[in-house]
Amino acid sequence: MVSYLMFLALIPGILILIFVYRKDKVESEPMRLMVKLLIFGALSCLPAMFLELRMDAFIPTSPKIAYAAGNAFLSAALCEEISKFGLLFLGSWRSRAFDYRFDGIVYGVTVAVGFALLENVLYVMDGGVYVALMRGVLAVPLHAFCGAFMGMFYGAMKRYQVEGKGGQMFGAFLGALLVPMMIHGIYDTLAFMGDNICTFLLLAFVLFMYIVAIKMINRFSREDWHAGFYSSGVDPRVSQQQTDNSKYYRPTEDDFHLYHKNEQKPASVMQRCPHCRGALMLPSGVGRVRVTCPHCGNKYETTV
Repeated sequence: MVSYLMFLALIPGILILIFVYRKDKVESEPMRLMVKLLIFGALSCLPAMFLELRMDAFIPTSPKIAYAAGNAFLSAALCEEISKFGLLFLGSWRSRAFDYRFDGIVYGVTVAVGFALLENVLYVMDGGVYVALMRGVLAVPLHAFCGAFMGMFYGAMKRYQVEGKGGQMFGAFLGALLVPMMIHGIYDTLAFMGDNICTFLLLAFVLFMYIVAIKMINRFSREDWHAGFYSSGVDPRVSQQQTDNSKYYRPTEDDFHLYHKNEQKPASVMQRCPHCRGALMLPSGVGRVRVTCPHCGNKYETTV
């Protein structure tokens, strides 16, 4: 029974994570980084618990709506979203893999799912199958929604940082915190109220968030081909390393001739699928070929 409950507690978050990971069409994120962020998300429960204990003193006890809203926004939403953002920043901001806007969404959802998985296991082990089913379609996706919107602004933060736009970067930082807090706070307020009207509004809100979040993820996934942070295709940190290396070694004329003597044509070329813009590696110099895109299944003819 324990293993069955554990399965029910973990499977919703894993399915959400697979869905978002597969939407990253340009380049898949390193699995080592994904595991790291998943663990960081689970660890973010610790500072969230510490902050929630400190915030209890500021929550009004009456009337019921004030208690529900205070507990939702000041305790749950504020503390949990700040904790998740802090661990998201520590785990991914300096990563070399963070070079496209959609990467921020992948990272944000991964941290949020890590938090949700640990929280869900604790609730499900105590509440049983009914709690597992309800949280699997409500609470776990709620954390993923917050992570997706946090990641959307987090990706914008990184882009503005690369472009040197400090004001826009600060605005994206505020969005990465305030928008998830608002979503989380509304959800928890309706859940804490507990009456029939609020339960109906809660279900309607979750359905609305399903539609909005999935549309947002699909849109940013499609547009990610044009949302790289480095327009030249080269990470400036790599360029800086090349500059540093040039202090100790400068190519001579003999090196130049040796390089061009050994230079060969590439064995393959990269093309993009005209349907989904997915990257394909095709053998060069073979003429007209028929290609089936591994990303979307589109079939077309091209010359390489």
